[in-house]
Amino acid sequence: MAKRIAVIGTGYVGLVTSVGLSDFGNYVVGVDINSSVVEKLNSGSPTIYEHGLEEYLQRNLKTQRLSFTTDIDAALKAAEIVFIAVGTPPREDGSADLTQIERVVHSIADNLDAFQVIITKSTVPVGTNRWIERELTAKAPGKEFAVVSNPEFLREGKAVQDFFHPDRVVLGCESEKAREYLEDVYRALNLIHVPFVWCNLETAELIKYASNAFLATKITYINQMANLAEAVGADIHTVARSMGMDGRISPKFLHPGPGYGGSCFPKDTRAIASTGDEFGVDMSIIKEVITANEKQKERVAERLAFLTGPLKGKTVCLLGLAFKAETDDVRESPAITIVQRLLEQGATVNAHDPEAAHNFKALFGERVTCFNSEFEALAGADALLIVTEWNEYRNLDLARAREVMTGNVIYDTRNVLDSEKATSLGFVYAGIGRV
Repeated sequence: MAKRIAVIGTGYVGLVTSVGLSDFGNYVVGVDINSSVVEKLNSGSPTIYEHGLEEYLQRNLKTQRLSFTTDIDAALKAAEIVFIAVGTPPREDGSADLTQIERVVHSIADNLDAFQVIITKSTVPVGTNRWIERELTAKAPGKEFAVVSNPEFLREGKAVQDFFHPDRVVLGCESEKAREYLEDVYRALNLIHVPFVWCNLETAELIKYASNAFLATKITYINQMANLAEAVGADIHTVARSMGMDGRISPKFLHPGPGYGGSCFPKDTRAIASTGDEFGVDMSIIKEVITANEKQKERVAERLAFLTGPLKGKTVCLLGLAFKAETDDVRESPAITIVQRLLEQGATVNAHDPEAAHNFKALFGERVTCFNSEFEALAGADALLIVTEWNEYRNLDLARAREVMTGNVIYDTRNVLDSEKATSLGFVYAGIGRV
């Protein structure tokens, strides 16, 4: 049976959740405080870049199962189920800032009438949903509700695919009535035999943090192995491929690069380390991952300077600004740290990214020149630095690049280019962990 749903927040998680739940046949109202965002979404234009999102957005707007509003009170009053999908950015000490969560919870309390299921999609520290229970009980005495933790596991760039075909659905749910509601909401996933993990609130919250911290650790591990491979003359591709053949390890996330970024891994590793400190639990492994990842970003600029000589007065072409391919998200992208270091050393930075240039320009302004094509960015460059693994860079015309560049250095931090071809064309080529 279709449910009436309010999704509070229309960022990556909130927008994909709104579109996906409406495509399941539910009636969804997405809420955002920004009227221009709401206007754009209601016109059928996504505010983020995600493959396939625009098609699903327009389809569900057309069927009138989906709409967007700034009126949170009206949306909450009409909803049987509320998904909280607002931001939980890190504070200076690494702990999660729950200010937006608190505001939403107070709005829910003010509008609570009939039974309502309140579901947290936002990544929150362990204990947050228990706090929501206590807060609603205190501020809406006598009202009936259930709090559920339903963390998201969407990969930016593949968020739509992940919503409709998840590896699992985690539901921290301690109410039988709420469970019945959730089985209706996610019936489409049950029909395709997606595993459902039913657990208590704390377990669901920790599953999210533990998953992201592990993936961040795996990325950092292979980056350090790649650095060692460079030093000893080994090939990290062969090392990683062989490791991945071991069923206990798997080949996923064994791709060296300039460090992880984005809205999840940096924030979540810091948050889980902070939670460990709060409860007196040693989280030294995660803390070392955080430190090593920052060093990996710094290492890129250092190695480029080693390859080219002093960077002052040189022009460096960066290909890729997003933290990963298939997204326009530059939050904590390795490119940010790298560009800062290049500018500090007196380099001129030209850049290209098929989707993220506008977001990057918002951070750096005129200090970085973004071009509409790779070859415009490459013209006159002393060095080429590949930071994001967009497919179009894998097929870069190296002969043409050699013609338009002034220098001949390529530093390929994603190992996407043919090193032998680059060398044959006269480039000084360096990857990460490659011989």
